[in-house]
Amino acid sequence: MGRGKVELKRIDNKINRQVTFAKRRNGLLKKAYELSVLCDAEIALIIFSSRGKLYEFCSSSSMSKTLERYHRYNYGALEGTQPSADSQNNYQEYLKLKTRVEVLQQSQRHMLGEDLGELNIKDLEQLEHQLDSSLRQIRSTKTQHMLDQLAELHQKEQSLTEMNKSLKTKLDELGVAFQTSWHSGEQSVQYRQQQPEGFFQHVDYNNNTVSDIRYGYDAVLLKHAAPSTQDASGVVPAWML
Repeated sequence: MGRGKVELKRIDNKINRQVTFAKRRNGLLKKAYELSVLCDAEIALIIFSSRGKLYEFCSSSSMSKTLERYHRYNYGALEGTQPSADSQNNYQEYLKLKTRVEVLQQSQRHMLGEDLGELNIKDLEQLEHQLDSSLRQIRSTKTQHMLDQLAELHQKEQSLTEMNKSLKTKLDELGVAFQTSWHSGEQSVQYRQQQPEGFFQHVDYNNNTVSDIRYGYDAVLLKHAAPSTQDASGVVPAWML
């Protein structure tokens, strides 16, 4: 049985889409290479993935030369109708910028460890030195950030320590003041409780006590009144009888 017709539409499954892209991309690059070898054709192939990753194939020694040839072929008539110096300068500037972008993209891929097969020993050593230098700079920057954070945390620790000491001092002062006020209040309460016993005594009044007090009072009166009722000889006058 022959293969069924494949419906051309976007593959919804992400994994299947990536697998299909990888297979068909490799097949397309292989076909371009075979065509350039079998037919001695100059071929330039550029592919961008959905993630923006670039894949390219060029049968000549430089992709920029092939693209420049393509632009001359397509836009040669326009350049002939616009022979002004400004247009020519703009086009040259465009070609320079485009070449620079390609070089930067290629360098970026090399930094990411991609497309290293086309590099020789000298280029690989230069790339290694660049990566080592970048790594040292990154580590130095990271260490500096860590030291800055450590110094900031140390300052915060000192500030919190000083604040803790200040709060502890205030707490001790409040504790001493509270103990002083507590002892003063306790002594005042004890003084008030002892004061009635020192100044006031309960007197139990009964008949005997009243009689004793009365008798003592009469005796005192007689003692003081006796000299006034007797003369010097101790005889009571007749008018007193």
